[in-house]
Amino acid sequence: MRFRTTRCAALVLLLFGCTQAPARPRTSPVTVEELLSGTALGQSQPAQALVEEAEILAVSPEMVRFLNRYVGRGAGSFIKLHQLLYAIITEGSFGLEYDDRTRTAAETFAERRGNCLSFSNMFVAMARDVGLNVSYQEVDIPPDWSFDSDVYVLNRHVNVHVELGITGEHVVDFNIEDFRASYDRRVIPDSRAFAHFYNNMGTEHMLAGDHATALAYFRKALFDSDRSFSPAWTNLGTLYRRHGLTSHAEAAYRQALTADRDDEVAVSSLAALYRSSGETELADAYLKKVINHRKQNPYYRYHLAREAFFSRDYATAISNLRYAVRKKPNEDLFCFLLGMAYLQRGDKAAARRWLTRAEEVAATDALKRNYSSKMDVLLSASH
Repeated sequence: MRFRTTRCAALVLLLFGCTQAPARPRTSPVTVEELLSGTALGQSQPAQALVEEAEILAVSPEMVRFLNRYVGRGAGSFIKLHQLLYAIITEGSFGLEYDDRTRTAAETFAERRGNCLSFSNMFVAMARDVGLNVSYQEVDIPPDWSFDSDVYVLNRHVNVHVELGITGEHVVDFNIEDFRASYDRRVIPDSRAFAHFYNNMGTEHMLAGDHATALAYFRKALFDSDRSFSPAWTNLGTLYRRHGLTSHAEAAYRQALTADRDDEVAVSSLAALYRSSGETELADAYLKKVINHRKQNPYYRYHLAREAFFSRDYATAISNLRYAVRKKPNEDLFCFLLGMAYLQRGDKAAARRWLTRAEEVAATDALKRNYSSKMDVLLSASH
């Protein structure tokens, strides 16, 4: 199974680089009903049929045959889980390859390709078919941005939670190299996962220039699945903004903030919209919110600390890292870099304390051995 840098769920777009727009006339607020109708976009019907909810987790006959071959349906949950995982990840029997597309469970199985949400769809469908108790799970990974055309794409993450009763629980993540036990995560209902799916489909079609299908999928994310799903509101706003409908875009971004007041992309989008419209004071106010929000994010402070560390500004690195470890004391990345910063400052005692802490909280034995060997080499080589 081969993977590269992931683009998972949910995809959220931040439009940038727009030309200066004229100041927006103050009109009556755009209603939620107007936003969801899409009438102002004047879009025709989608050229292709949309994926319905029942299709997302549908199990194909080929999937059933695969399960019958590799999984003992009469076995206990723990055995069935490990049989299914072994069958999927063993190159000879299955083989998966990562790409950027969002697919249904059956499509992912047939093509052996997809993104993290695609693989989660496939695993949830197959696991439930053999009687396992599984749910989707949102994971608060550090902000992961990629660039596509005239937008930045924020990649968010979903994996699978398996409840094994008295045996405990298990997390199935198809990008396990990047998954860390220290990340905050929460089980979500299928309706929320389907909102992720439809939002991704809408985003992919918008980036491809198929705005009619994009609109239809954003509507499904909000109408059929989860009206409180802020990424779909934000992306709907970006679709309106691409058509020059700034009042509609503003209303959609604000609706995203009604659903989630901490949605940084919606706040950033409003700041950019006001800036392009010449409303500097409003833009600055929203930009300040973005900056304040980021400063409270321990992973953003870790990002600042890395920049300071590689610039040899160890005092700034330590300051940011001490904030980060107060917020998330069990994140080994923070502890390790803090130890390295103290080492560069010549404080061996503090360096050893934090490097030892990194080893203690590391999620796996492999990581623990890695930290232990690094600590021995670094501390013995320092003067």
